[in-house]
Amino acid sequence: MIDPTFLELLVCPASKQPLREATAAELAAVNRAIAAGSAKNRGGTAVTSAWVAALATKDGSWLYPIQDEIPILLSSEAVAAVSR
Repeated sequence: MIDPTFLELLVCPASKQPLREATAAELAAVNRAIAAGSAKNRGGTAVTSAWVAALATKDGSWLYPIQDEIPILLSSEAVAAVSR
């Protein structure tokens, strides 16, 4: 879990939308896509490792991975949200 005060400062580097913690359903959907081999990040690279946590844009369109408790806020690392 990310400190709420810190989370208030974070925005999507592409759209500048505020970020929020991804829901369990959003995380499960992206992990299903990763397991199926269909998840690619915005940079076009296949995502091959399951995510433990993520941040989502306010509108839920994009997810950013959190690795070792560090949000990876590089636009190229974002994955489009998958319908649940």
